[in-house]
Amino acid sequence: MTVIVRDLQPDVRADAEGYTRVRHLALPYILFTPESVRHTLAHSHPDAHFRALVAVEDGEVIGTAGVSLAHDSTEPGQGYLNIYVRPDRVHRGAGGLLARTAEEHLATVGATKLYTWVLDEPAHRAFAERRGYTRGRPAHFLRLDLAHGTLPPLPEIPPGVELRTAADFADDPRPLFELDAETVSDEPGEVNVEFTDYDAWLEQTWQHPLLHPELTMAAVVDGRPVAFSVAYTDGATRYTTAMTGTARTHRGRGLAKLAKIHSLYRARAAGLTEAFTGNDAGNDPMIAINKWLGYEICATEVRYVRELG
Repeated sequence: MTVIVRDLQPDVRADAEGYTRVRHLALPYILFTPESVRHTLAHSHPDAHFRALVAVEDGEVIGTAGVSLAHDSTEPGQGYLNIYVRPDRVHRGAGGLLARTAEEHLATVGATKLYTWVLDEPAHRAFAERRGYTRGRPAHFLRLDLAHGTLPPLPEIPPGVELRTAADFADDPRPLFELDAETVSDEPGEVNVEFTDYDAWLEQTWQHPLLHPELTMAAVVDGRPVAFSVAYTDGATRYTTAMTGTARTHRGRGLAKLAKIHSLYRARAAGLTEAFTGNDAGNDPMIAINKWLGYEICATEVRYVRELG
């Protein structure tokens, strides 16, 4: 059978469903649905030059790649590519074809440095290293059994703090945008990101089909959100934390922990059974919060980087 690589066709049902299936089989710790795949393709910023690639064999999607420039970074020329192949369809050349197509595209649109995540397993590391990538920082995926696990007791809400859901900001989500912009700029990582475009944030984040407004919790002080935990769900039984953070002026008070545990209690009450989250291996405050909540590491990824000469 011949493997070909092409762009995902959002109007072809089998493409979006195949993309979702590959991502779930290769990396089940991140939520994808056909709707979320189409949304990302439709609403990515033009400067990101985003492409969703599929590797197809005999009409079946067996591999995927998400490819883009870090257009919102303070440093130009940084590109992302993340390659996934169905575990039962490896050794057919799909990964190599996807990587080559992605690298050529990024070079064409001005990338000078490429970043990719690979599972911290020998075959995945070897694939990246054969293509000239060098090992960087690790990050962990964590899982919590909401159906059978035990959450810690809900802590007391401090005086002067109010808990609200994202749904409470439906008429004016800009305060959440401002909090998101501040916290994302402080996330550990090789690529510094700045959110400055409110309209783009509305399209890409606030209107994301996986965002669950009633499970996304914010700690509010003097009428403004100062900490939050953003919840995504797959519309069935799975939940993931898309972002948790606190404004710089309110850190050290346990407000992110407060927002996250209330979100998890609501998720369990709504019938969700499995929760995922992710941590940079050097983010000690969030590692401590997630350990307290009962999360356990279920997989590790490593960031790899390659300079384009």
